[in-house]
Amino acid sequence: MKMKIGIVCYPTFGGSGVLATELGMALSDKGYEVHFITYEQPVRLSQSFHPNIYFHEVKVPTYPLFAFPPYETALASAMVNVIVNNKLDLLHLHYAIPHASAAFFARQILKKSGLDIPFITTLHGTDITLVGKDPTYAPVVTFSINESDAITAVSDNLREETLRSFKIEKEIHVIPNFVDIKRFHQTDKDHFKQMLAPDGERILVHVSNFRAVKRVEDVIHIFNNVKKDIPSKLLMIGDGPERQKVEDLARELGIYQDIRFLGKQEQISEILSISDLFILPSATESFGLSALEAMACSVPVISTNAGGLPEINEQGKTGFLSDVGDIDDMSRHAKYILSDDDRLKHFKKAAITQARRFEKQHIIPLYEKLYCEVVSSCKH
Repeated sequence: MKMKIGIVCYPTFGGSGVLATELGMALSDKGYEVHFITYEQPVRLSQSFHPNIYFHEVKVPTYPLFAFPPYETALASAMVNVIVNNKLDLLHLHYAIPHASAAFFARQILKKSGLDIPFITTLHGTDITLVGKDPTYAPVVTFSINESDAITAVSDNLREETLRSFKIEKEIHVIPNFVDIKRFHQTDKDHFKQMLAPDGERILVHVSNFRAVKRVEDVIHIFNNVKKDIPSKLLMIGDGPERQKVEDLARELGIYQDIRFLGKQEQISEILSISDLFILPSATESFGLSALEAMACSVPVISTNAGGLPEINEQGKTGFLSDVGDIDDMSRHAKYILSDDDRLKHFKKAAITQARRFEKQHIIPLYEKLYCEVVSSCKH
């Protein structure tokens, strides 16, 4: 019998929300009943209808008394209502803050009524490497993670970082992010490519939430260096606080006309299909889901060696890795890949081969196995 699973996540374009949504859709396709609990419908959930998926919006009332409405409290109440009314078997929380602590709160409420529900917390990155380390949150993060019935991390690097930073009392299972090859694969979009690069220019691409940790200005400098030797265009996908600064930099360098700032896009695979090289110069990446999705579309990657990126981007095979901030090294590697057609084809082929190691059909069963173990253990 398939379980009823509650998934709690951020509904945004970020990696944790994307992974949670993709996981929910994959579980739904396998017959599980999936209930998303969050403040708005996850971005990718709106792209298609899934009969086994339900969305529960967390309402956060505003009162003059609250300078900051207590989302965590509203989330815990929503969890209780969804669990009771839909008889859920399990909660799966993506991103520790504030989902794990809200789940603990909900669990304590339910125990007063003689109910109990296990919860699994998946760590995605900045909930550990950035926000979680803040003394303001660290005690609650540590407590709620340890209260989880199981803990997973999306990379070996994140697991080790968590163990270094927090006093974790339980095993952390590494279950990597995954990609749906049926959705992310290279398609024939030559007409689109002709519009953007009419003279056969190489197309570089970057996808992110344009936050400081992504070092988006480095993308512009790398592109500027590449363009001096190789006719190229740059596609910037996403939006965020650094976007205006980056656009201003492009204007200062005189290359703005060769860059398309496309904003947030839902059909990213179509854009990746016409791209030749993916640039990801982040200061830290727990995994690098955007890079994996690019590789699934046969796009090699130039990235930093930060966090979990070396676990997916193979040096000299699927692309290259450089130290954070080493723009010259990343530029040199980008030009090496793009300067020769046969070499570019070789890297493209290696990228898709590597991406297939992370196909969802290999990863979803790992979550299913953990679900069964946790639910069985809770019943006993």
